[in-house]
Amino acid sequence: MRFTSEQRLDDGVLEREFTLGEIPGILWTPASASVSAPAPLILLGHPPLGLRKMYPRLVARARHCAADGFATATIELPGSGDRPRLSAAEQARADLRRAMEAGEPVSDEIVDALILPLVEKAVPEWQAALDALLSLPEIGGPVGYSGGVISIGVRLAVVEPRIAAAVLFAGSFIPRAMFEEARQVTIPLHVLLQWDDEGNDRQAALDLFDAFGSREKTLHANMGGHTGVPQFAGDAAGQFLTRHLK
Repeated sequence: MRFTSEQRLDDGVLEREFTLGEIPGILWTPASASVSAPAPLILLGHPPLGLRKMYPRLVARARHCAADGFATATIELPGSGDRPRLSAAEQARADLRRAMEAGEPVSDEIVDALILPLVEKAVPEWQAALDALLSLPEIGGPVGYSGGVISIGVRLAVVEPRIAAAVLFAGSFIPRAMFEEARQVTIPLHVLLQWDDEGNDRQAALDLFDAFGSREKTLHANMGGHTGVPQFAGDAAGQFLTRHLK
């Protein structure tokens, strides 16, 4: 991990951009974090729209978490931002647009081609980032995961034992294979669902929630579209992570 820039935000949060090999990322640490008092860590997932575009939403989430004593970090997803495009995903995205514009159902083949290659590449990168982040003296466990493409969160919850709890956003397409993986998830989960999320399958999100093997799982559903998550829903997610990570 190589830090490439550093700035102190007006609330005292330290923001550092970094690269991990060729993967860009950002780390935010609260002013209270130190070698003698390392901060627990939350990985901030996001849709594959690029860190520059997602930055306003990510930094707002990071500052909210810092107020609760958490460090947060995110990385650029494969095929996003300035990273090389994934040809199969680009073709699947074009097929998705055509199906939706024609009012046709989105096939399992399109969803698989769009999401599964992203999961296969992104999850090992998140794990490598976690290795590097936890080696910093001011960062400690336990670790939570919040947001992002829900299939990435599901896979991480299955394969990464350092993640103790997760907040998942049910706002992306779900390959059928992920339902079997969901049955292997055992960590506490808090799932956010926008009831009128345009372009996404509400029933699939409900079925995925039902499939999760966790003994503690909460579904927080709210009216509204994809970007209309109310503040109180975000606050409840933050309280969930505080309860399980501190």
